[in-house]
Amino acid sequence: FVEAFRKKNKFEDWTTHKKSNSLISKGELNGENITLVLPETFMNNSGKAVVEFVKTKKQAIETLVIYDDLDLGVGKLKISFNRGSGGHKGVESISKLIKTKEFPRLRIGIAPVTPSGKVKKVSGEDAVVKHVLSKFKPSELESLKKVEKNVQKGIELFIEKGHVLATNEINSW
Repeated sequence: FVEAFRKKNKFEDWTTHKKSNSLISKGELNGENITLVLPETFMNNSGKAVVEFVKTKKQAIETLVIYDDLDLGVGKLKISFNRGSGGHKGVESISKLIKTKEFPRLRIGIAPVTPSGKVKKVSGEDAVVKHVLSKFKPSELESLKKVEKNVQKGIELFIEKGHVLATNEINSW
């Protein structure tokens, strides 16, 4: 989703940022200078990349962390702020290393759902790992394709309006 945002907005090509062990791309949107960061660390160590760019609480509030979330049905979106990690090890790593939970998160659902749309809880470490590392079913891929435009809009709303107004709009979809 971040790559699609980069391409759509014609940001620079990805370059390696050695100190953070990540790829970065810079661009401008509505007069705002934006840096996209893709950690190349293991997911559980994402904080090691983020901490190189986020040194203050103000910077944390202005940083949108985008990640897959097993608590949301595949293709659902939600913005959260100043909450726990929900068991997501990457978010735990970020919170720990930037020393705050006060950062916005754009959560993209990847949990399986019933035909009626209810989330099927994936529980147990082995089941979670298997689900996260497995390929999406064709119907799940279709849901993710449909949500891509909303992810793009969510990122743009965050940049234009900040996390509070973006949260109000996105969480009402």
